[in-house]
Amino acid sequence: MQELLGSISRLDPGATLGLRVIACFDELILGNVNTRALLAAAAALAGCPAGVVRIGSSEPTLVSPRGEMLACTPAATPKPDRNTGYTVWLQRAGAAGPNDGLILERLSIALCAKNSAGDEHRRRGLSVVLDSAASQPLRAAAADDLGLRSGEKYRVVLAPLFAVWERHPAGPEDVIGSPFGPLHAALIAEQFDPFQASPCGIGSAHPPGALTKSLRSALTALRLSESGAAPVCADDYGGLLDALLVDEDDVPHDDVVAVARIAERTWGLETVSALITHQTVRETARALGVHHSTLQHRLATVLEELGFPATEGLGRARLAAAYLTHRVRTSRVLEAPPPAQQVQR
Repeated sequence: MQELLGSISRLDPGATLGLRVIACFDELILGNVNTRALLAAAAALAGCPAGVVRIGSSEPTLVSPRGEMLACTPAATPKPDRNTGYTVWLQRAGAAGPNDGLILERLSIALCAKNSAGDEHRRRGLSVVLDSAASQPLRAAAADDLGLRSGEKYRVVLAPLFAVWERHPAGPEDVIGSPFGPLHAALIAEQFDPFQASPCGIGSAHPPGALTKSLRSALTALRLSESGAAPVCADDYGGLLDALLVDEDDVPHDDVVAVARIAERTWGLETVSALITHQTVRETARALGVHHSTLQHRLATVLEELGFPATEGLGRARLAAAYLTHRVRTSRVLEAPPPAQQVQR
């Protein structure tokens, strides 16, 4: 499936969304996620609430695109299908979306493929371990259910539901809620075998009782990642990630505003990235493939915008923090690919 996605995207980028829906549910089935997680995935892909109603169930389940449970009105709830024992639907106002039928089909298949209730209980455990609102005893019990050892450290892996996976990590998986909607989450050991997913963020290593910290760093790492690139690991940035936990409603720092102005130039961000990566101006010029005098002109513009010496001492650290914060705030990695008919040819 992933090879097919790559081949078709090269021929027609707009034709891949339907295949990404299929690939997304394939990954969720492989991860053995629970019913709510499957509904959250369907809702996020469709952009409207998704529901399921079963024969013999006291009430239907309806989940929003952000993974929140919603109340169902009797008039809007279909009757269960007697042949399958359940009915799935998308609660959309207006005309159906281009992939609604495919999303419902794959949701149905995923629900049929779900494992036993015992396994479902284990899957729910990952959501509890990562829930900062859950009590410490409840998180500890969930960690025990997952077989996590108190003397070892683990990492949270996060990816969008539309991410492309070439190889899965070993460990429990689920779909969890986030400020940006449902995300595919996995848990791995501190020392883990390489895997490939894109886009993807890997959190810092923590004991079972502090995995919410790994979750936060994994989300920031994910927002620093890029589609088609290798996963971003929080370890690569160390304590810098703690400074990048930005609130979207906060007014950005003056340094971040200055980097945003620099980014308006065609050479802006790549130049800033090179400046904080390389030790000298000459090394930076070679890395960018530009003449030394060209870089000196760019550097003069950068320093004028920033208003502080950004190539030495604490100034370099300030520039690095502002650059990374700008990337986090402007990240589009969590936005799903557009429907095929919206792609401009």
